[in-house]
This record gives sequence, C-alpha cells and structure tokens, in this order.
Amino acid sequence: MKVMKFGGTSVGSPERMKGVASLVTKSGEPTFVVLSAMSGTTNTLIEISDYLYRKNPEGANEVINNLERKYLGHIEELYSTEEYKQKTHDFIVEEFNYLRSFTKDLFTSFEEKSIVAQGEVISTNMVVNYLQEQGVKATLLSALDFMRTDKNAEPDAQYIKEKLTAIMQQNEGYQVYITQVHLSECLWRD
Repeated sequence: MKVMKFGGTSVGSPERMKGVASLVTKSGEPTFVVLSAMSGTTNTLIEISDYLYRKNPEGANEVINNLERKYLGHIEELYSTEEYKQKTHDFIVEEFNYLRSFTKDLFTSFEEKSIVAQGEVISTNMVVNYLQEQGVKATLLSALDFMRTDKNAEPDAQYIKEKLTAIMQQNEGYQVYITQVHLSECLWRD
C-alpha cells in the first residue's frame, strides 16, 4: 500500500484538492493519504481561539463567519453534482455551528485544541466527498481512532500499529484511505 502525505498548501484550494485526488488515484493501487488543513485555516482557527481567550465572542464569531463563507464558496468549484454539493454544504454548516458553540461557554486550552483540530476534519471530509463523487472507493479514517501519544508527546507506536491494523482489516477493499496529520496531537494524549 502506498502512503502519501500532503500539507496545507497541497489542499489549499479546490483546484489543489482536485490535483491531490488525481495524484492519489493515479496508480490505481490502495493508497493511505494523510492530509493537513487547507493553508491558512489553522492560523485562522488560532485567531478564533485568541479572541475567545480574551473573552471576545463577537470577534471570534466574525472570524468564524468569514471562514465559513470561504469554505462554502469552495463547494461550487469542487463538486459537480447537487448531491455532493448539498452533502458538503450541510457538513460545513454543522462544523461551523460547532465552532460557534465555543463562544458561549468557558474557554480553556482543551477547547482550543478542539477548535484547531477542525481544520483537518473539514479538509479531509471535503477530499473524501470529492473522491466519492468521482466514483473512487474512498473512506475517511479519523486519526482519533488509531493515534495516540505518550507522556512525552511521542507517537505510541505499539498502540497505533494495533489500532490501525484492526481498522484497516474492518475497512478492506477501498482504493483510498484518508486521515488527518495533526488531529491526534490536538486532541489525544495518553
């Protein structure tokens, strides 16, 4: 199985997402793909967190709304069918409503990690939806289901191997498996 990793610039626009999709399907062999958030998204999510640390939910909501508009604008360019446009639209709206939920409660470093992780959640879902729309047998594997770091913030290799092996056995037959780069670092510690 091929393993490929793409950073934020590689998935930084709908055109680049299409390019990644073409690269990961070119060989026709099963491919495990690790993706980052779209370029600029992580910095914007950190900006949202900074507003919330300063107890400025209005500022955070303004940034959230601007980022949501950006993502919703990508839908028309990325997808060609109404089914996938609607599916992705609904997903993005749900994600940004989730981000808005942080403007209503106490804000700590745990919540910040949850916010920052959403960039990869969004980009991986968008790419999987695009691949599926193109007829590629693709699935999304959440890094939270198999990644873990130890007390030294290093990958727990044995845990990862066991969990990922079991997940791959349960998900045999796909051409493309997509997961996130830093999601586990943001949300999971042993």
